[in-house]
Amino acid sequence: MLNNWLKTTILMAAIVALFGMIGAAIGGQSGMLLALLVGGGMNIFAYWFSDKMVLKMHNAREVDASSSPYLYNIVKDIAQRAEMPMPRVYIIDEAQPNAFATGRNPQHAAVAATRGILQMLDERELRGVMAHEMAHVQHRDILISTIAATMAGAISALANFAMFFGGRDERGRSNPLIGILVALLAPLAASLIQMAISRAREFEADRGGAEFCGDPNALADALVKIDHYARGIPMMSAEAHPETAQMMIMNPLSGRGLSGLFATHPATEERVARLRAMARR
Repeated sequence: MLNNWLKTTILMAAIVALFGMIGAAIGGQSGMLLALLVGGGMNIFAYWFSDKMVLKMHNAREVDASSSPYLYNIVKDIAQRAEMPMPRVYIIDEAQPNAFATGRNPQHAAVAATRGILQMLDERELRGVMAHEMAHVQHRDILISTIAATMAGAISALANFAMFFGGRDERGRSNPLIGILVALLAPLAASLIQMAISRAREFEADRGGAEFCGDPNALADALVKIDHYARGIPMMSAEAHPETAQMMIMNPLSGRGLSGLFATHPATEERVARLRAMARR
């Protein structure tokens, strides 16, 4: 837990620094000061409200025991097994099979599943997936991933601003080249910030989820299915907000040509192999 709080602190400091650098490139010293203030304010806002922002980005709809008893009861059972608070439960109206968890701590957590994953997986496999997401909640790494997702989007928006309005050199003179460089490099920096969330957290969530549901092969079978079908079914809300891709149980983006350079998910084959080995033990 302490390690994740340290990661969060470092991540938020890096975001403020990056905001300041982009602000300096756009508007000189005054631009840097303004961007630092904005970055600091957005960090505070993201800490408290980033989960709601991410759920809204994906048009997630909250459900309960009456509106979606199948999903709700699966999550409730896993929460009881793990001796964790019951999270809020959401459904995303997307055909691609996927799921994620969000929130600043286990007491303020939410899990979301797409319509596609509910239709594609059987109950055993869906239980494995939701157990994986509950493991993310228990490990308290959902705050880091949620802040990274929302702030990466803000950095990209600021970079677009630099592209349209240009930049300034160290003497405060207008320099369109600086604006172009910021527009190109800032999203790259945002991607690197997202990589502050180690791929190791997916392995840990796989292990924890397998323990929660008591069936490592269930999660392994689910990952094989999701990986196969997710490649051919676009997830439009994720395409519109690619900064949230690293929160999903599987990369939801259709363009994966260079994804290995900035991968936030381990190879599915390796995840499945570890789960199969865990089942044999």
